[in-house]
Amino acid sequence: MASTHTSAPPPLRTDAPEGGVILEFEGVVKHYRSLGEVVRAADGVSFKLHAGEMLALHGPSGSGKTTLLLLAAAVIAPESGCVRFCGRKLGAFEDRETAEYLRGNVGFIHQNLHLLGGVSALDNASVNLILSGISPRAARKRVTPWLQRVGLADRLHHTPEQLSGGERQRVGIARALAKEPRLILADEPTGNLDSKRSRKIVELLHSIAHEREAAVLLVTHDLEAARIADRRMVLRDGRLLDAAGEAEARALIEREADEQDQW
Repeated sequence: MASTHTSAPPPLRTDAPEGGVILEFEGVVKHYRSLGEVVRAADGVSFKLHAGEMLALHGPSGSGKTTLLLLAAAVIAPESGCVRFCGRKLGAFEDRETAEYLRGNVGFIHQNLHLLGGVSALDNASVNLILSGISPRAARKRVTPWLQRVGLADRLHHTPEQLSGGERQRVGIARALAKEPRLILADEPTGNLDSKRSRKIVELLHSIAHEREAAVLLVTHDLEAARIADRRMVLRDGRLLDAAGEAEARALIEREADEQDQW
C-alpha cells in the first residue's frame, strides 16, 4: 500500500535564486471598491527587484504605491497574478513560513510608526528583535549602531514624547534595518525629514542594498530620493511604467521636478 506520509515543506529560502531576483511581481491585479467605483490599485503589475538593488516607485497619492508594498509584505493577497520572494510564491507559504518571512526577511518602514509611548528610542527600535526571540540585552546591542547610523546617537534614551517627528521617523527606520532583512519595504521613509536628512537616509538605504545584497523597494513622493535609486518607475492608476516605459517615466519625473522647482 502506498505511503500516506507527506514530506515537510522545504524551509523558506533566504538566498536569491539564479539571476539574483529577490522580489518578483507577475501580472498582479488588486482592485478595491470605493463609493460604488472600482479603484485599480494594481492593474497587471509586473517587475523584478534584484539583490543589491534599490527601486523607487514614484506616483501621486492613490496611484497604488502602498498597495504594492502591502502585497510584497504578504499583508494582502492579489486577486490574480502572483508575488514571489526568492522564487517562492507568497500565497503558497504556510502560516509558519509567512511569520518567518515577515519576522526574519522583511524590514517594513511604515508611515505610521506605532512607537510605544514612554519607552526609549533604544527599546522602541529593539521591539521587533525581542519579539523574534532575541534577548532584550542582545537586541539593544544590535540596534544601537543602527540608531547611530540614522543620526540618533545622542537620543538613545529619549522617549517618543521627547523626540521630534523626524527623530521618531528615524527610530522606525532603525527598527526595520536592525533586522538586517533581505527585503526592505520603505513607505515614504523621508516624509517627516528635512531635505538634508532625507538625502542621507535614502543614501543609507541605497548603501545597505549594495553592502548586504539586500533589495530595497522605496515608495516616495520625493523626486530627489527617487533619483538616488538604481531604477525609478512611475505608477499611475495601478499601472506601472516599467522598463518598456523607462523613457516616459524618466521624462515624467524630470517634468514634475521642474514644476516643483518653479513653485
